[in-house]
This record gives sequence, C-alpha cells and structure tokens, in this order.
Amino acid sequence: MSVNQQSEFVKRQEGQADAFLGGKLSIAQPEKGFRAGLDSVLLGASIPHGARQLLDLGAGAGVAALCALAHDDGLEATLVENNADMAMLAAGNVEANGFSQRATILKINATATGAERKALGLGTDRFDVVIANPPFFEAGTRAPDPARAAARHTDGEVSGWVRTAVSCAHAKGEVIFIHLAQALPQLLAAFDSRMGGICVLPIAPRPDAPASRVLVRGKKGSKAPMRLLPPLILHGETGGGFAEPAGSILRGSARLDWHEGK
Repeated sequence: MSVNQQSEFVKRQEGQADAFLGGKLSIAQPEKGFRAGLDSVLLGASIPHGARQLLDLGAGAGVAALCALAHDDGLEATLVENNADMAMLAAGNVEANGFSQRATILKINATATGAERKALGLGTDRFDVVIANPPFFEAGTRAPDPARAAARHTDGEVSGWVRTAVSCAHAKGEVIFIHLAQALPQLLAAFDSRMGGICVLPIAPRPDAPASRVLVRGKKGSKAPMRLLPPLILHGETGGGFAEPAGSILRGSARLDWHEGK
C-alpha cells in the first residue's frame, strides 16, 4: 500500500471521502495513519483485459480493487484485509461505490497458512489475477503512528505474500505486485521460483530520475523469459503535472499497457 499523496489525481474533501479516477470513485480513508494513493491506483489499472476473478491481498480501504472494478464491468473481486477496522472501511467503500454485487471482503492475514485461509473462505487455485502492495517499512523504520506502522511494515518477507498469491491464482493465473524499487531482488527471487513470464515495469518520477517503484507481473505455469520494460514516467522534466500516459491512467481514462511498457 502506498503513502498518501496529496495531488491532482486524488481530491480530499474535509469530512468526506477522497475522489479517485477523476471522480469516478469516492473512497473513505482513515483520518490518521495509512492512506492509499498513487501506488494503489496504478495497481488497480494493471489488471489485464479479460480477467474475471481478482484477489487483492492486503486491500486496506479497497482503493486498488475498486479502481480495477471501475475499469472493467465484467470483473469480480475478493478483498483480503487483516485489520478489522480497515476491512469494515473497505466494505463500506464497496457498498458506497455500487460494487456490492461484485466484491467480497474477507478478514484474513495475507501470509496465513493454506488451511487457515481455506477455513476463512479463501480457496486456492481460483483467481485469474492476484494483486498486492505489501507493507514495506523495514525493521527499525516503523512509522510513528501505530495504524500507519501496521499498514506499512511486515514482520515476514515478501516471499510469504508471493507464496499466498501464487497459491490462490489458478493454473494459468497471474500475480502482480507493486513495491519499492530496492525490493526488486527479493521480488524476483520469490516470483522466479514459482512463476514464469515475469515482466518488470519500473516507475520513475521524472525522465532523468531512477525508478522509485516497480510493478512486477508473473504467470503461473509459464516458461516464458523475463522482460524488462521501459519505465513509466510520472512527471515531465519540470513542473508538477503528470506526464502521459500516467495522467490518463490516474484520471481513469486509460489502463496500464503491459505490452508497450506504459
């Protein structure tokens, strides 16, 4: 999940919800602690066309999954969140945005065992696509706010999240994670041992800046080689506006194109 970013693509109205995708979605978020932003919107736009069953691990308030549902009328989503308050918030956001018939909320730890997940209603080998934005504060760098720290830190490794994601995806399903760029070695190790057809999309703030995030996509059962795509550039060389196609993606008028790397 991403740190809240006050910018043109998410409009905060005091006492009300945040507007995403150019106003297509109105999503309530905690007043304190973690607030979803750009990372979640990009993750929601990364779902390949034709997917019908989506799993969002560590869904938080539901921003990524709701963005995905807004992009595709034929998609259904299961949102998994371990924090009871956030799970309730996600359920409210699902209802408020008219997706109650297409979304399910489950309170489950993303790294729970297969038996634990099954007992709580999350089956294996089921989903076309599994997405996640794992917590990424490292040990010793927890955020001062307890709620924010819980959302941004994990005591386990990325591999635990990937293991759950792969288990829940069906035989030819796909897994897509967004994470810090410096976590790429751990992500690749976890993906490569379980999937093929791995595709890495770096996300850079400006044309001359190093990537700050990566989107990593893998396909279960695939033997295809890895591809490193050209970076998605968020801003131009100067100014605070979003470059294209990032601006269109964040406004909800476009989805991420994995074939073109943008």
